Amino acid sequence: MTKQLHLAGFLIASHLTHSHPAWRHPLNDLNFLRPEFYQNLGRILERGKFDFVFFADGLMIPSRYGAGIADTLRYGSQGAAFLDPAFVVATMAVATEYIGLGITRSTTYSAPFDLARAFGSLDHLSRGRIAWNVVTSHNTAEAKNFGFEEHLEHETRYDRADEFIEVAYKLWDSWQEDALVLDKETGLFADPTKVRHINHEGRWFKSQGPLTVPRSPQGRPVIMQAGSSDRGKEFAARWAEILFEIDPTPEGRKAYYDDVKSRAVKYGRNPDDIKIFPAVIPFIGETEAIAKEKQAFHNQLVDPIAGLITLSSHMDYDFSQLPLDEPVKDVQVGGIRGLFELALRLSKKEGLTLRDIGRLYAEGILLPHLVGTPTQIADQLEESFKNGEADGFIISAAYLPGAFEEFVEFVVPELQRRGLFRKEYTGKTLRDHLGLGKASLTPPVRQPEPVGI
Repeated sequence: MTKQLHLAGFLIASHLTHSHPAWRHPLNDLNFLRPEFYQNLGRILERGKFDFVFFADGLMIPSRYGAGIADTLRYGSQGAAFLDPAFVVATMAVATEYIGLGITRSTTYSAPFDLARAFGSLDHLSRGRIAWNVVTSHNTAEAKNFGFEEHLEHETRYDRADEFIEVAYKLWDSWQEDALVLDKETGLFADPTKVRHINHEGRWFKSQGPLTVPRSPQGRPVIMQAGSSDRGKEFAARWAEILFEIDPTPEGRKAYYDDVKSRAVKYGRNPDDIKIFPAVIPFIGETEAIAKEKQAFHNQLVDPIAGLITLSSHMDYDFSQLPLDEPVKDVQVGGIRGLFELALRLSKKEGLTLRDIGRLYAEGILLPHLVGTPTQIADQLEESFKNGEADGFIISAAYLPGAFEEFVEFVVPELQRRGLFRKEYTGKTLRDHLGLGKASLTPPVRQPEPVGI
């Protein structure tokens, strides 16, 4: 049987996604504050047999560019408004039956018990379809929203995140699978010998446990991550089952894929249990010329300043102080280092100025645009998949819901015709869709290096 790829949809509980001009597009639905908006998107992607949809998130209105929120709000840049995605996916769960539902939660500004309880609850209410996109946060403005003057240093955030997930694993494991008895005749609600305290005491956290939520259908959420720095990739190799990646170049995607998969072995993990999803923005037309017209119309709505506002937020650095029409300088950033290194690489390789990078960032946070007929889009995805750059793809929409509807109506059938994508769901849980086995609740540990002879 032909190896099949996976598909996911990218969303933010907001007015746009990666595309900054999306909210201005005449076909874009701006009812992002209403539950019906998200329920409709979930049904569209479920009709296309997508593995899951996931929500990026932020804990602040970006204020790094020009040291204020005014430009963010004026331009409607990414982060100008967010709903809490946990509540959004709860509304989507009741409107769908199969599609997985992922949300972003930060380990820097949360407690393990809170998040373990929330994800256990959502996994029950969705009947086993939940994923957790683990982030460590990247911006000083987030710190100030939680009463801290400074954001934790990059490496320290990951050290804290390692212990955070270890505690979460213990909490999810505090109820054995058969602990809940519910025997009306004997009056036994739960077997107390199968529910335990965890009594964790570490550098960052203390938690007694047990969790208040019985073992959920998947045991725990599927773990998702987007590490792009060296430390981030190491973290992802230890924990992630889904990896979200941004790189517009085939060689960059291939190098990332091979790098992370090779690191997984150090933690005793099967590399096939990590599914890597590069993100793309498709522009689909009846002809290639029509598709290019769609892309051009989208791109002409772009303002590079809107992109630089988001770049500044992502990097926790004020790029308003640098010349717009000079190459991007290699400055010290405190945010998402992997994305900044990508911006530097593109600037050097293609002779791009800061203004150019701002424009690319606004066009889609450096995501590649796939432009063409359904056959041409399928060709590009198939080539990337068979070249060992991806296990699946995250589809980000240039406008909603239309771009998702076009992909489901025209590209998905072409992938199915080639035997590259499922025609029906064969399981109920997100782990089923991804071909993952039973979830482990034992934190992966680094394996000793082999001793040479």
